[in-house]
Amino acid sequence: MIDREHDLPITQQAEVLRISRGSVYYLPRPVPDADVAIMRRLDRLHLEFPFAGSRMLRGLLAAEGCKIGRRHVKTLMRRMGIEALYRRPRTTKPEPGHKIYPYLLRGMEITRSNQVWAMDITYIPMARGFVYLAVVLDWFSRRVLSWRLSITMEAAFCVAALEDALARHGKPDIFNTDQGSQFTGAAFTGVLANNDIAISMDGKGAWRDNVFVERLWRSVKYEEVYLRAYDSVGEARASIGRYLDFYNPASQHPSGYVVEEKRFCWSGCDPAGYLGFCRARSAIDRAADVASAARAKTHGPSGRGWIASISPASAASRNVLGAIRRSFAALLRLSHGSIPPSAGLNTGMR
Repeated sequence: MIDREHDLPITQQAEVLRISRGSVYYLPRPVPDADVAIMRRLDRLHLEFPFAGSRMLRGLLAAEGCKIGRRHVKTLMRRMGIEALYRRPRTTKPEPGHKIYPYLLRGMEITRSNQVWAMDITYIPMARGFVYLAVVLDWFSRRVLSWRLSITMEAAFCVAALEDALARHGKPDIFNTDQGSQFTGAAFTGVLANNDIAISMDGKGAWRDNVFVERLWRSVKYEEVYLRAYDSVGEARASIGRYLDFYNPASQHPSGYVVEEKRFCWSGCDPAGYLGFCRARSAIDRAADVASAARAKTHGPSGRGWIASISPASAASRNVLGAIRRSFAALLRLSHGSIPPSAGLNTGMR
């Protein structure tokens, strides 16, 4: 399209054709022989170790005496069109054309059960293959109201879990989900609309909007799934069911936990209480670090602990101890006074 012998300058020809002038002057260079040799070796390593990324491949090449940087390996992999094979669940897949509802829970105080329910899907690995777990959770009590296991990502098992929760526990004021196509489809939102339930959806990529379900996934996976290798879907369903039966009710609990609504959870289980508890604990930890540094600088080690080695006469010590008292008082207020006397002594303050 570009005529280098035409009277019209190449610059104006490129402008008329709406192409970059740099692409006209660019002359492709052949790949250096050294890179070709490395690419051949990368191809063999990729076939042998398909899970290896650029860092691991760089290490494998270095073990063979080939000095090369990770970025160069990454560039060659991109040129070859290869990449490491790894699990990519991506359970939240929006569907074009589905209605996305606004997030209704920002700044809201959760004060009772059946005020807000939430639902999400997670990936459950097995010895061979995987399944998907969907859960309906009450935000106030943290109880798992209903759950379903499925080998596909269709909306049917989410609708079944929702209908089961409504039949057994009544209905909430607000139901919160992410923007996955299972939750934005007419089959799912229709059930909520027919029951006059307000629909709330997380912001895109905002995992904090549904943090309590995300915290449930952590418990399920680290306390159940990762400790086992299910051989079948039936075994996974039975084992996860036993764990959720344990997760919901608890007759005994360690210090620092309380039983609310027959749920094994941290005291002060409303969202502000939970986050406030974390902030109070963080303040206590910071104060402990300051006190430890002050003790080590002025008094040296003490067998009675860091708090016994601080001189109460110094202004710095009074400030540290005052911050600790205020933080612990805030912790008790945020927990609504439900921490047992022994629990306050076992919250990490030693």
